[in-house]
Amino acid sequence: MSDIHVQAFLDKDSETFSYVVTDLASKHAVVIDPVLDFDYKSGRTSTQSAELMLAYIQQNELILDWVLETHAHADHLSAAPFFKEHLGAKVGIGAHIKQVQTIFKEVFNLEKEFLPNGAQFDRLFHDGEVLHVGAMSIRVIHTPGHTPADLAYLMNDETAFVGDTLFMPDVGTSRCDFPGGSASTLFQSISKLLALPEETKIYVCHDYPTKGREHEYLTTVGEQREHNIHVHDGVTEAQFVEKREARDATLAMPRLILPSIQVNIRAGHMPPADEQGKVYLKLPINML
Repeated sequence: MSDIHVQAFLDKDSETFSYVVTDLASKHAVVIDPVLDFDYKSGRTSTQSAELMLAYIQQNELILDWVLETHAHADHLSAAPFFKEHLGAKVGIGAHIKQVQTIFKEVFNLEKEFLPNGAQFDRLFHDGEVLHVGAMSIRVIHTPGHTPADLAYLMNDETAFVGDTLFMPDVGTSRCDFPGGSASTLFQSISKLLALPEETKIYVCHDYPTKGREHEYLTTVGEQREHNIHVHDGVTEAQFVEKREARDATLAMPRLILPSIQVNIRAGHMPPADEQGKVYLKLPINML
C-alpha cells in the first residue's frame, strides 16, 4: 500500500474544499471537486481557484491523471475542463449521472443534441469499481441520497472523500430535497460509510462552520459515529428522515444551483455557443 498526501484548497465563496491527492512514490495524482470561479451578478467566470491548484501541481512536479467528481454539484461550477486542457487529465463521475442528466435536460429544456448518456465524461464509475493511480488504490462507493449520482472515493482503504454525503459532525449531513434526492436513501448511504473502520479518515467537500470555529475538512468515521448531530450511533432511519426532511423544508435553494447544474452535467463545459459565438445559461421559472 502506498503513502498518499492530501492537499486541501478552500473556495471561500462557495465554502467548497477541493483536493489534490498524490501517491508519493510515483507522484501520480488526482484532483477532486475543483471549482470554477463564477460571479453571478455579471455572469463572468475566472480560473483563480483552479490556477492555485495548478501551481501546486506544477511546483511539486506531479502527474495529474484524473479529475474525480463526487457528483454534479449545485453550489459551484466545476473546473474539470481547465485541468483537462492544461494537464490532459481525464474526468470521471458516477454512472448514475445519466439519471441526473435526464432530470435536468427536461428542467432546462436543453438542446436535442445533449444526450443524457454520460458521454460528456471520460469515464463513468460503478459501485465497487477500483481505480489505480500510481500505487494508489481508489475504491468507488455509490452514496446516493443528496443526488442519485453521489460517490465517495476510498483511497487505500483508509482515506475517504465523501463529497456532500457527510459534513463535519457539528454540521451534520447534506440536504435531500433536490430532484432525485431521498433522505431515506442518504441514511442508507451514510450507514455504508460509517461501517468502515473507525480510524478511516473522512474529507468533506463543504464546511459551514458553527459559531466559534474556522473551516475544517478532516474528520474520522469514529468521530462521525459519536458526534454527528444527524446520524450518530443510535439514530434510526425514521428519526433521521424526519429531521432531515423538516430541515430541508426550511432551506433556500443554493445561490448558484441554476448555472451550476447546467454546466456540471456537461462535465464542466458550457452550453454550445449560438451563431454569433455567444454562450447563454437558462433560467427556468417556477420549476424548482
